[in-house]
Amino acid sequence: MKLCILLVFGTLFIIVNGLPPISRDFNNHCRCLQVESRIIPSESLRSIKLIPEGPHCPETEVIAGLTTGEKVCLNPQSSWVKKLIQFVLEKQMHQQRKSLPKNQA
Repeated sequence: MKLCILLVFGTLFIIVNGLPPISRDFNNHCRCLQVESRIIPSESLRSIKLIPEGPHCPETEVIAGLTTGEKVCLNPQSSWVKKLIQFVLEKQMHQQRKSLPKNQA
């Protein structure tokens, strides 16, 4: 009987500790395994997603959504990508300032 109880608890322990945390956005590795340095024309860009460095990945990741539906990882060290990141961040800051009530600005 004791052996059966130990087996049940041991199995439960292994199952519970082996499961990843319940989170839709949980990611414990870099999403970009290869990066592109080639210049992508602005009319081909649909979206830009910036993923800051963190415990999941030691590098900032830049993922471009193209009008074709394809997603491409961009090299954050490339000069044109640095300018693109700066443009996106400035645009976000401008939108945040614009959305603030006038008495808080």
